[in-house]
Amino acid sequence: MSERALPAAPALAADGLGAMLRRQWPWLIALAFALLIPWAFFDFTKLRHSGFVVTMLSQMGIMIVFSLSYNMQMGQAGLLSFGHAVFLGLGGYCTAHWVSAIKDQGLWFPLELTPLAGGLGGLGFAVLFGYMATKQRATAFAMITMGIGELVTSAALMFKTFFGGEGGISTNRMVGASLFGLSYSPPIQVYYLIVAWTVLSVAGMWLLTQTPLGRMANACRDNHERAQFVGYDPRMVRFFQFSLSGFFAGIAGALYALTYEIVTFDAVGAGTSANALLMTYIGGVGTFFGPIIGAVIITLLQSWVSLLSNSWLVYVGALFILMVAFAPGGIAGLIMMHRPVWRAGRMHRLAVPYLRGLIPGLMIVLGFVLMIELCSFVTIGASQGKSFKLGAVTIDPGSATPWLAAAAFLVVGGLWLWRERPGLLRAWEAATEGLTAA
Repeated sequence: MSERALPAAPALAADGLGAMLRRQWPWLIALAFALLIPWAFFDFTKLRHSGFVVTMLSQMGIMIVFSLSYNMQMGQAGLLSFGHAVFLGLGGYCTAHWVSAIKDQGLWFPLELTPLAGGLGGLGFAVLFGYMATKQRATAFAMITMGIGELVTSAALMFKTFFGGEGGISTNRMVGASLFGLSYSPPIQVYYLIVAWTVLSVAGMWLLTQTPLGRMANACRDNHERAQFVGYDPRMVRFFQFSLSGFFAGIAGALYALTYEIVTFDAVGAGTSANALLMTYIGGVGTFFGPIIGAVIITLLQSWVSLLSNSWLVYVGALFILMVAFAPGGIAGLIMMHRPVWRAGRMHRLAVPYLRGLIPGLMIVLGFVLMIELCSFVTIGASQGKSFKLGAVTIDPGSATPWLAAAAFLVVGGLWLWRERPGLLRAWEAATEGLTAA
């Protein structure tokens, strides 16, 4: 073979690095966005970051780790859990006690490594509870996890030595020990610590999907009898997946404890477990990045939309119902549906039909939101003495005009979208003709 047939080693390395960067560019963009977005809300006159934005972004990072850990059970192993918050909360309690011990006992332990205490705490309790829960699957498993969640929530109110009762456990993250000489007094420093642990956790959970355990978890999810027939024990696969899921949920709990410096019984409650379920299903339970999308959306609704409307939970419920009924793959599933069309260079065939469907779709959303807000202001808003304002315009819920406008948006938008439906279907069939799913 001639020398021309052998590429130089640096060229091979450069090609390999370039191919890796091309494959991972969405993750690199997301990381760059996470690092830079707090500075978009920096107040240069007062030289400080927006406390609300930094706290919301920190909550997003925590929920991303939490929802991905839930997806290790639900999405990858097919285990529907109603008590996953147990491991977030217990990881938070363990971290709070460990940080307090560092400060009280004068131990030198860098704060950057304290999330490991939450992870190990979550892992330990996941091994304990998983030994019982993973003996069953399907509905029986879901009922056991629900019972575990209620058990731990009750214990958090009863046993004050470890849980602190209703007041919870408070701590102080400024332990005076850091690998980088940081005090972690400013919330922006905690945020970047959360970003670092989120990146490590996401990478760890993704790598687990590439291991034999991750592959067998998928096999047991799809057909546990066949997995057992080829020599694997589905119960042990469920147990290991459950335990590792508890480890990453514990890391999320540790980040929660460091952010808010308090952990209460709400952290192990059913509401927090429901959040994990909502994030995973809305984002997309069938893909790895789906729960990340769901975590961002739910956090925005909880932190931002809740300040604008008392009815934000209605929007969460409506979005969840729409996803389950019409898009079981979630938002990520909708994105992945278009991946073959994008690769084939046929997205332009869908542009015009989608734009034609966008206007009636927005009308339906506007009519729905207006109707919900009118109902809210007739009841809750009136008792609180609030006025319904849309920009600079004040709307009177007692007048018939806004109600008729909301109904008109819903009816006209719905009929218009139904009329556009055949054209959308024809455009989709033409764009996907001859293509296979990616």
